[in-house]
Amino acid sequence: MENIDWANLSFGYMRTDYNIRCYYRDGKWGKLELCSEETINLHMAATSLHYGQEAFEGLKAFRGKDGKIRIFRPEANAERLQSTCRGILMPELPTETFIDAVKKVVKANERFIPPYESGASLYIRPLLIGTSAQVGVHPAREYLFVVFVTPVGPYFKGGFSTNPYVIIREFDRSAPLGTGIYKVGGNYAASLRANKMAHDLGYSCEFYLDAKEKKYIDECGAANFFGIKNNTYVTPLSTSILPSITNRSLMQLAEDMGMKVERRPVPEEELTTFEEAGACGTAAVISPIQRIDDLENKKSYVISKDGKPGPVCTKLYNKLRGIQYGDEPDTHGWVTVLE
Repeated sequence: MENIDWANLSFGYMRTDYNIRCYYRDGKWGKLELCSEETINLHMAATSLHYGQEAFEGLKAFRGKDGKIRIFRPEANAERLQSTCRGILMPELPTETFIDAVKKVVKANERFIPPYESGASLYIRPLLIGTSAQVGVHPAREYLFVVFVTPVGPYFKGGFSTNPYVIIREFDRSAPLGTGIYKVGGNYAASLRANKMAHDLGYSCEFYLDAKEKKYIDECGAANFFGIKNNTYVTPLSTSILPSITNRSLMQLAEDMGMKVERRPVPEEELTTFEEAGACGTAAVISPIQRIDDLENKKSYVISKDGKPGPVCTKLYNKLRGIQYGDEPDTHGWVTVLE
């Protein structure tokens, strides 16, 4: 792919050679099919279009210094998709089928995997949608599972650098007992206005408090929050936060480094006590937080005094990236090496 400027890729869609599809009909999943068509032929009365019966995942593949291709924690994404399926009454896709689909689509698009040290990776997007036609509010009878890939650069233009966030109280991402713990498109649709508001105010992202009391930290846009203090990794425990696979991995790495890990409700005022903080997810890995402004209460929680990523965030980021690229030992068996 000599015509791709790997070092300057944006986080966006680029056409690749193939996607993988699998249909659920007559109460069972069919075989995986390799497809070169980018579009889906969908009935106008499909449940995914009318009642939001759709789920998606996001994971990445990396090319190592040794030339090997590594996919990061696909079984964890398979499990999270199954959890979403249970939440919105879709048939669960077996872990084996999910991983097989991911491996096949990465292999089929091998020429689009960015080279080592380009700062880019291959983003993998599994999608599951209700396809059967109906106008009553109940689950579909037929479904389509698709996995496509696209090479991407860093999620934030500056890469691994600090970003400012703003607390948005006017909108909630999800309700405490709603769909926040599931990766469904509706959660992201609900975040679009708040995200635009944050961008219009000059911030990189919006920052949510809990929907019920507006007292506790919820999420940073579409990412999980974590804070560092007193050799402890602190991350919110809530019934409206998507369980991030990146956050799970960072908690394990923090423990490996001899840190304590706490998952608990985190009140807004605790922001004054953190030595470092970050937003974490598949797209950005870690986006260290420079400051969080609460415009309504005229407060600014400055986390990074010098505007640079802190030592713990940097260590965690480098360790996780090292495992993903094969530069660090994979002691937890997180990486699937493509044969």
